[in-house]
Amino acid sequence: MCGFCGYALHDARAPFDKARLRRMTDTIVHRGPDDEGLEGREGVAMGFRRLSIIDLAGGHQPIWNENRDIAVLCNGEIYNFRELRAELLKRGHVFRAGSDVETLVHLYEDEGPELLQRLVGMFAICIVDFREEGKPKVLLARDRLGIKPLYWALTESGLYWGSEPKTLLASGVLSRKIRGEGLVDYFVQGFVGGENSIWEGVQRLQAGHYMIWQGDKSPRSKSYWDLPLEGERDDADAPELLEWIDRIVETRMLADVPLGAFLSGGIDSSAVVTSMAAASADPVKACSVGFREKSHDELDIARKTAERLGLEHHTAILEPDPKLAMETLPWFFDEPLADSSTVPTWLVSKMAREHVTVALSGDGGDEVFAGYRRQVFDVAENRVRGALGTPGRKVVAALGALYPRLAWAPRVLRAKSVLQNLGREPGRAYYASMTQIGLQEVHELLAPDLRHALGGYDPYSAYAEHYEKPRRCDSLYRAQYADFKSWLPDRLLVKTDRASMAASLEVRVPLLDHRFVERYANLRTHHKVRNGRGKHALREALRSRLPSEVLDGAKRGFDTPLRAWLRGPMAQAVSEAIETAPSHVFDGAALRSRFDAHQRGAADHSQLLWSLLVWEHWWKRHEVSGIS
Repeated sequence: MCGFCGYALHDARAPFDKARLRRMTDTIVHRGPDDEGLEGREGVAMGFRRLSIIDLAGGHQPIWNENRDIAVLCNGEIYNFRELRAELLKRGHVFRAGSDVETLVHLYEDEGPELLQRLVGMFAICIVDFREEGKPKVLLARDRLGIKPLYWALTESGLYWGSEPKTLLASGVLSRKIRGEGLVDYFVQGFVGGENSIWEGVQRLQAGHYMIWQGDKSPRSKSYWDLPLEGERDDADAPELLEWIDRIVETRMLADVPLGAFLSGGIDSSAVVTSMAAASADPVKACSVGFREKSHDELDIARKTAERLGLEHHTAILEPDPKLAMETLPWFFDEPLADSSTVPTWLVSKMAREHVTVALSGDGGDEVFAGYRRQVFDVAENRVRGALGTPGRKVVAALGALYPRLAWAPRVLRAKSVLQNLGREPGRAYYASMTQIGLQEVHELLAPDLRHALGGYDPYSAYAEHYEKPRRCDSLYRAQYADFKSWLPDRLLVKTDRASMAASLEVRVPLLDHRFVERYANLRTHHKVRNGRGKHALREALRSRLPSEVLDGAKRGFDTPLRAWLRGPMAQAVSEAIETAPSHVFDGAALRSRFDAHQRGAADHSQLLWSLLVWEHWWKRHEVSGIS
């Protein structure tokens, strides 16, 4: 796992500014502490930081072709590089080392951008083609599911790119202003997604897209892959599913450094570790974190799994430490992310790095097999919605508007959100279930001038484009598809990438092998949700391998007990964040009223208060200069 950055200027005769390039690469040393590559040629600068995983001696980047007129930078792993290498050798290409990345430069020579169709892996790629004198061509590409990040910006001087936004900001050619719409996205969704990053002028290359720039004023990205868009599969053969899992896990176990896994008490990580144990001659190293709050702790189950499989198991208990949110994580998350599981993800990564350099994760299982609680609820709500018809939905919507919120009451009495959802269109209802704060409430928290400026913006519009794209598919697959395009790459995978890279740990996600996703994501609903639970096909296929306490236990998720923490050890940190929140951004009185209500137990504003805490320290750490 690595990080890279660079720029290509309109003036190909511009001298190589090595100091600027080093400033950019220095911001991502954590992504690659083992090696550095800095090269410049014909107005192009290429910077690289390497975490050595495969071919420790020969994987220095940039990697050039035989004629030294094509260079490649890559963050990630190409799992089918051996097959590609054998094919390229037969074509007459000459390899200088054994790196998986070297296959890219030779494959590009023969196939151009079409090389992306041949790759199995997680990757962000930059290829610079100098074959046309005086007009270097830059290809930027990102893997199909968005496992690895890539950002770019077009400025008056040329094109800049990097693995994280901080590399572009360090170039000195961009302002540190943020987009007001990004602020709304963050507080509504908990993350900023889509093509536009939160930073003004910095674009996020979308998953499954590439772009080519050769002095163009307006480069546009193009899609080279998508999930199935029509029809649904009715085939969920258990032996085949297990064979798939074994195969994709084994391909992720190739490394020239120590390798292990994350292990929770859940289905996905347990399935991955079980396959690893079967494929390994030595005990698999597994790492788990837990909580003192039993409502969130899964360590007991993880320990039993480790004992059953004979794993080398490492564990730690997570304590509420506001310094992580205030001092450590804001630098690594240079776009704000309100997912509180960033804390345990960073801690388990930090612990794992003491034992391994590569860890396999169970990320992706919920997306492929509909394992989220909101997806199960969506199936039930759509059945009720269909039974009610349009007149009945209008009545229910009216009841939802009148029903009190009752945030303090037991869950069974908190019916307001359910009634409101039943009155909504399916796409809008599902979006409401995955967001953390309503748009109206976010507006109430903003300073008056900013509230007025952003009053017409609704982040649902971008989400709706994803939700409506699949054709002849049921509402569950539409929701999954939208999750694959937003929640997965812009929240879940950002969390995993930044938290693990902060510890210089490579994390691989076998359940997001694009072929596996293509095969199983669009199974019919009854293969995914049955009897009020998700992941039915996966759960049943694994019955021969996993005990019922893993398969049938309550889903906790990899989360933190925020509500208690924010009323206890982290309350002072939140109070201070409210007092220092910039008055041109927030309405201080509105923030204080939410905080007071939370402390009294009159309402649960834990997600809002955590979001504010993360935002305030992110804002300060990155020296934001203003809002556009």
